[in-house]
Amino acid sequence: MNKDKDKIIQKNNEVKETDQQNQDSTNDSQNTSTKVTDLETKIVELENNWKRALADYSNQQKRFNEEKEEVRKRANELLLLNLLPILDNMEMLLQHNQDMGFKMITKELQKTVKEFGLEDIETDNKSFDVTTMEAVDSAEGEENKVMETKIKGYLLNGKLIRPAKVIVGKKLKEEQ
Repeated sequence: MNKDKDKIIQKNNEVKETDQQNQDSTNDSQNTSTKVTDLETKIVELENNWKRALADYSNQQKRFNEEKEEVRKRANELLLLNLLPILDNMEMLLQHNQDMGFKMITKELQKTVKEFGLEDIETDNKSFDVTTMEAVDSAEGEENKVMETKIKGYLLNGKLIRPAKVIVGKKLKEEQ
């Protein structure tokens, strides 16, 4: 009977071990499931951080390129502003000197500044426009019409860089 009792005890121990192993396996499975969930969460978090960093980098590159373009435009504007008095003098001298060589040089300079986006402001026989012109005097003539352009005005890529200085027409006071 002791043998039977020993067998029963041994069987009980085996069942307990199996139960313990099953419980350990379940715990391991739960731990593994928790670890997998934690790792998946970490992967999603890292992926989101990576995407954010990539977007920040892309935005920074765009900002850098925009700033670089703005610096280039500003440098062109400053250069052209410094060339305008020279161009004015050459055009004025061209009215008094018809030398073909000088005429060619002046035309070449005019062509070059136009390629950089410089445009003359049309003023002759136009209505006075306060956004592109500056009245330096008035003379007898049609009301608010430009009578004469003293200094040409210019736009650079559609932006006013120097207003035209003009003489504007005004009606004479009627004598009584």
